[in-house]
Amino acid sequence: MIQLQKLKKFIACAMLGLITSWMVSCSTGNVNTNTQQTASGTANIEFWTMQLQPQFNNYFQSLIANFETQNPGIKVNWVDVPWAAMENKILTAVSAKTPPDVVNLNPDFASQLAGRNAWLDLNTKVPQEARSSYLPNIWKASTLNGKSFGVPWYLTTRLTIYNTDLLKQAGISKPPATYAELAQAAQQIKDKTGKYAFFVTFVPQDSGEVLQSFVQMGATLVDTEGKAAFNSPQGKAAFQYWVDLYKKGLLPKEALTQGHRHAIDLYQSGETAFLASGPEFLKTIATNAPKIAQASAIAPQLTGDTGKKNVAVMNIVVPRDTKQPDAAVKFALFVTNDENQLAFAKAANVLPSTTKALADSYFKDIPADASTVEKARVVSAQQLQQAEILTPALKDIKKLQKAIYDNLQAAMLGEKTVDKAVEDASQEWNNR
Repeated sequence: MIQLQKLKKFIACAMLGLITSWMVSCSTGNVNTNTQQTASGTANIEFWTMQLQPQFNNYFQSLIANFETQNPGIKVNWVDVPWAAMENKILTAVSAKTPPDVVNLNPDFASQLAGRNAWLDLNTKVPQEARSSYLPNIWKASTLNGKSFGVPWYLTTRLTIYNTDLLKQAGISKPPATYAELAQAAQQIKDKTGKYAFFVTFVPQDSGEVLQSFVQMGATLVDTEGKAAFNSPQGKAAFQYWVDLYKKGLLPKEALTQGHRHAIDLYQSGETAFLASGPEFLKTIATNAPKIAQASAIAPQLTGDTGKKNVAVMNIVVPRDTKQPDAAVKFALFVTNDENQLAFAKAANVLPSTTKALADSYFKDIPADASTVEKARVVSAQQLQQAEILTPALKDIKKLQKAIYDNLQAAMLGEKTVDKAVEDASQEWNNR
């Protein structure tokens, strides 16, 4: 979901957003949440990002300096917020009506507050010509009830990073492309090497990868009225898939208690063959586990019969209570314009969300002696043509994820049948 930890920590860490949890007391000092306009008429705006310092200090200092030169009546104060702090910080600031003017979030969390009318309706502030410069499906990711609440920023698409040595030991010639093939490979890897093929988390507050897999397997999560729609043959099949893997001992038991970070740890220690992650993690693996990195290769994202692939989006929102809406929107569009998106994508190893920036040769040409990281960048960009936000824009999306994950766990542990788990998850969501 950078964020991606988000970039090099998700980012090595994305995404794309996710990817974000997000805010105040940061390395730049204490936050003054009251936006002011000086007596001279200068508009002071505050810009919050997530976990981008100190790695991208030079980038943002240059970007802000360029913006202020082009807009002498506006001054920007940049505040970087630790990933884990943002959610509480922005909730507090929005509730107190003392928010920053421009905020970096991901659509999942931003949509929760969009449902409370916390953000400026960008349809009233951003001309259609400007909106059309962004990838259409990505712009829609920050839309709720027909209102645009965010400007798309950087993106990540998951890849399958795999250990060629482990696959060779297991007698597997190529990585799986679908979840059905993954189940077969998981059994073969366990039988031949005693190790697990992969790790995925069922912790409700963590990654949405399993939730997204339901859509890739053909299930619909909610209907047009927002009611549960996964109590269907496709939804039950998705439940059964994960329950079977766990009961066959093909998923580590800590999948029920550990988050996505554990997937990275297991892969870097050579205990799993596959890691579903953004390309930004390849450099992290190279730093933390050089031998594993040497054996690593990349393949497209796993999918189901639908062929759908997920993209993680990070966006920029403008709080409705900003005192400087015009200056804030102008800065948000500046941060996300073609030129600045391309520069940031190169600096952070992510993907841009504008059509023109994505068309750059940097995302298309693979040198003859390309590194794994360079190959991953191109594969990731190619996937973007098919990628979409697989989970619906719901203000209670985490409640939906919790209902499904909690009941999946119960079925995995034999506390419920799959049919009962699906029924209970559906009722829990509808009765929320």
